[in-house]
Amino acid sequence: MLVLVAPGQGSQTPGFLTEWLELPGAADRVAAWSDAIGLDLAHYGTKADADEIRDTAVAQPLLVAAGLLSASALGDIAPGAVAGHSVGEITAAALSGVLDDAAALSLVRKRGLAMADAAAITETGMAALLGGDSEVTVPHLEKLGLTPANINGGGQIVAAGTMEQIAALEADKPEGVRRVVPLKVAGAFHTHHMGPAVETLAEAAKALAPADPKVAYVSNKDGRAVASGAEVLERLVGQVANPVRWDLCMETFKELGVTALLELCPGGTLTGLAKRALPGVTTLALKTPADLDAARELVAEHAA
Repeated sequence: MLVLVAPGQGSQTPGFLTEWLELPGAADRVAAWSDAIGLDLAHYGTKADADEIRDTAVAQPLLVAAGLLSASALGDIAPGAVAGHSVGEITAAALSGVLDDAAALSLVRKRGLAMADAAAITETGMAALLGGDSEVTVPHLEKLGLTPANINGGGQIVAAGTMEQIAALEADKPEGVRRVVPLKVAGAFHTHHMGPAVETLAEAAKALAPADPKVAYVSNKDGRAVASGAEVLERLVGQVANPVRWDLCMETFKELGVTALLELCPGGTLTGLAKRALPGVTTLALKTPADLDAARELVAEHAA
């Protein structure tokens, strides 16, 4: 059984879309998306520097566009399940048929702008904790006023809060944590700091008509496979101010009998977590079009 996953914010790097735009029809498709949402995706995916694509309002639509573009390059495939990490859940919603590509890009553009506005209210950030045990780490974070915003499994938790709280964490690591690594994001996502963005997204969601997913859609909220398109959309709205439980998503992959995990562009982060948490599962990250042949072989062997 194949699970198709889409990465979240922080996985983008300068120029990562360049080679993908050389595929037949890709540049035209991205140009149409850019016109529709009022953002030059090709420019940001090929020429912008790291600071420019760190901007939440840019990074989020860029990541969804990259995920959809790389998925389409695979051709028609039949994964057993789809999931996305944070903003990658919007990519997964499109891949599962809950939203069409246009609706997904429209929603993520509004999400990115709303979260950027929320992040501007207070200077906040996120940091990954490498190592440690969640039973020790989570209470320590709460003591410092931080939120365990991403519980990723594989020994990784991401903390979020004010920059002062992040600095306090770097000076006072939980027992067992080897390193605290600041992330390339511009706010404390998946915390109460994103409350204003929830209201904006709830209003935007009223204009959408979600379909029920055609394949299992595994949700960040609790790792549950959600069968209702309306519920998927409701979860996408609330997700911006609540923790990502990727650890529970991977537990559900196990229960579903996953044998292979394929991560869409810009892949790497989720395959790294899967290698630690899903032993025996074949993993592959789609980083450039050079990975497509290997990905198609994986799909042929593991997809229904």
